[in-house]
Amino acid sequence: MKITTVGIDLAKKVFQVHGVDERGKDMLKKQLKREQMATFFATLPTCLIGMEACGSAHHWARKLQSMGHTVRLIAPQFVKPYVKTNKNDVADAEAICEAVGRPNMRFVPLKNVEQQAVLALHRVRQGFIKARTAQANQIRGLLAEFGLIVPQGIGHIAGRVPDLIEDASNELPGSFRMLVARLIDHLKVLHTQVLDLEAQIKAWHRENKLSRKLEQIPGIGPVTASALVATIGDAKSFDNGRQLAAWMGLVPRQNSTGGKTKLLGISKRGDTYLRTLLIHGARSAILAAQRKALQEDSWLGKLLQRRNPNVAAVALANKNARVVWALLARDRQYRNGDASTAVAA
Repeated sequence: MKITTVGIDLAKKVFQVHGVDERGKDMLKKQLKREQMATFFATLPTCLIGMEACGSAHHWARKLQSMGHTVRLIAPQFVKPYVKTNKNDVADAEAICEAVGRPNMRFVPLKNVEQQAVLALHRVRQGFIKARTAQANQIRGLLAEFGLIVPQGIGHIAGRVPDLIEDASNELPGSFRMLVARLIDHLKVLHTQVLDLEAQIKAWHRENKLSRKLEQIPGIGPVTASALVATIGDAKSFDNGRQLAAWMGLVPRQNSTGGKTKLLGISKRGDTYLRTLLIHGARSAILAAQRKALQEDSWLGKLLQRRNPNVAAVALANKNARVVWALLARDRQYRNGDASTAVAA
């Protein structure tokens, strides 16, 4: 019988492969080294291949697709229920092979090289931001040990600390002044790196039509728009806007039983980075609307009257996610207005 479905357990050096025929009978159990992967699947008849969405998964998916195979990426949490016994490479490959054949399985959108490159810029920028924040907190903490309190905020570090270490009246040791000056220089280097990466992200944003389209939505800027386009990929892989919002973790969790619906806080599933950008952007949009004398009878005005501002920010982020889906999946243009609707081009 012909092998129709294959599950691959990815790793750094050794890959476990499990294949079945159209009746689900085991036909292949094989361990391959990295250099053997391309040769093996180039000679294998075209089939459905499943892999967990983990490190190097998008690279192998693109490579196997170029050989004519149909490749599906599955979130690891959806594979785990199909592991029958103890966890090992053989059991994982078999579970992936079983999961990819399920008719109602949810798959991860496949990213191309350009999308991965843009997301790498975002990830590295976020790492520099965390390092910059940690460096600023360290400087503030060291100065506090000598009774010198610097207000919170990175801007105060650059504005006040140089004057403190130059002030002879605070009796700081000379070695400590030199140490803080070195930390300030490191903070400036980190800040420069963040600005350089932001410039690269904005340059990519200006050249991408879809990213510029999303920027028209209040609360979504170049950074958020580029991250959305690069992460979502093909928006048509989602049936509707609510699925996209749920994929980002912006819908309530449920604990319902016996016909009684009980909604909790947002699920916080999916990409934490995207969800953070959307919620922070929604907060900014709310503040901007309030400065412009927000109408009380508008959707956002009524929401703020009956809900906490943080809840309203999440609701607006959820709404923006649905608008993003409408713009990308249906090729529509954003129309300004309280309804925040997308209309056909």
